[in-house]
Amino acid sequence: MVAPISNMSTLYAAIAVFAILATGVSIPAYAQIIDAITVTTDQDSYEDGDIITVTGQVRDRLSGYPVTLQVIAANGNLVTVEQIDVSEDKTYGVEITAGGALWRSAGTYTIKVLYGTDTRTAETTFEFAGSAPGGPSGKTFKIEGSDDLITYSIRGGKVISITPDIDAKSLIIEIETTSSNGGELTITLPRSVIDSRFGADGMSGEDQDFIVLVDGSELLDSPAEVSTSRDRTLTIPFEDGTTQIEIIGTWVIPEFGAIAVIILAVAIISIIAVTSRSRLNILPKY
Repeated sequence: MVAPISNMSTLYAAIAVFAILATGVSIPAYAQIIDAITVTTDQDSYEDGDIITVTGQVRDRLSGYPVTLQVIAANGNLVTVEQIDVSEDKTYGVEITAGGALWRSAGTYTIKVLYGTDTRTAETTFEFAGSAPGGPSGKTFKIEGSDDLITYSIRGGKVISITPDIDAKSLIIEIETTSSNGGELTITLPRSVIDSRFGADGMSGEDQDFIVLVDGSELLDSPAEVSTSRDRTLTIPFEDGTTQIEIIGTWVIPEFGAIAVIILAVAIISIIAVTSRSRLNILPKY
C-alpha cells in the first residue's frame, strides 16, 4: 500500500511542476501580445524645423501591411499621416519635419501607429515649441547697400545673421543648430548681392561654382544649385553644432558703411576740385 501513495505524490509533484512551467511561459507570451508594435522618437522635445526620427518594431511581420502613423497636434488637429513599410527584421522608421501651417500649436503632440488590425496599436508623445506663421521656410534677410532680399529656408537650425566680407568676396552666415541630426540651409542669392563668374571683373562671363565653407572646412561636394538670370539658389547641408557657413564668390556687394565711405570720398574730391577751380577763376589777371 505504500508504493501507490508514493506514486500519487510523484504525480502531484509533476502536475505542480507543469503548472508552474505553463504559468512561466504564458507571462512572456502575454507581454508579447501587448507589445505587438512599439513606437519611439529620438528626442523628447523639438523646435520649428527640427527632424523627428520615429522608429519602432513589430512582433509579427504581416506581409502586405504597412504601419500607419498619425501625428496629432496639441490642439487635437491631425497634422501628418504616413504609410511605412516594415523591414525584414520587423523594424520600421521614418523622418518627419516639424513645422508648417498645421504645426502652429505649441504643447504635447501624440504619435499613433497602427499595424494591420485595431489590436496592434501603440503611441508616444513629444513636446513641440510651435511653428511660426509660414513654417520654417520663406524667411528673408536684407543686406545693407542692396534693395534685393536674400530669401532662405532652414531645417534643423536658425539663421542669426548674414554679413558680407568684402575682402573675401563672401557672405558669412551665422547659424544656431536645433537638431542633433543636423540640417539643411536653402538660400537664394540675388546676383546684385553676390555672384561667382569667370569674367575678369568677377561680375561677367559664365557662372562658376561658389566655394562653400562650413565652420571653415570646404564642402567636398558642391551644393545643389538652381540658377536664373537674377539669382542663384544653393542647398547646403550642415551638421549639429555648426555655427558658421561662408559662401565665397568672385564679387560681393560692399556693406552700406563701405559704400558711404566711397561716396563721401568722391564727394570730398569733387568739392576740392570745384573749390580749386573757383579760386582760379577769382584770381586777378595781370
